[in-house]
Amino acid sequence: MTTTLDGEQPLPAWTRVFTFLSTSALWLAGLGLVLMTAFVAWQVFGRYVLNQSPNWTELSSVMLMSWFIFLGAAVGIRENYHLGFDVLIYVLPLRGKRALRMISDFVILAFGIGMIWYGGQLVALTWSSVLPSLGISGAFDYFPVVGGGVLVVLFSLERIVLRVAGVPIDVGLEDAPPAEVVAELENLKV
Repeated sequence: MTTTLDGEQPLPAWTRVFTFLSTSALWLAGLGLVLMTAFVAWQVFGRYVLNQSPNWTELSSVMLMSWFIFLGAAVGIRENYHLGFDVLIYVLPLRGKRALRMISDFVILAFGIGMIWYGGQLVALTWSSVLPSLGISGAFDYFPVVGGGVLVVLFSLERIVLRVAGVPIDVGLEDAPPAEVVAELENLKV
């Protein structure tokens, strides 16, 4: 146990591995976004300036977009930035909040398992097809679903294990009384 969360409870050393995975996924997603932008810019330049659009840019851009969407979604799950309907969370007592957050983590885990399972089936079905503009297997279209699913499973399992261990991973969300939350929301009004 070497790392700490907000100077409070020590975290297991394996959380550093997940932090590295999360940071790497975020950087890869950012790199994919930059590359996709460059590919689209090259396609526009080729179409309107050279009068000959490269045939590989559109499919490559869509593949990169799939990667950065699924990688970013997995990081969002780890960092608790994923979409949620938190109205009920704010009015429940602390035990109810913890129970709902744990249920949410299990639902996310199941969703990640589904991504791996069904994404793997899509990879298997399209393995023998070839994408003509790139000359690679059609399975490459579905690798992001499987890769994102693996990260979603890992990150949701991490959250579940930390919750069971009693580590406060929703600092500020679980401990804030409803009156303070309402006051903060009223301060945000323009």
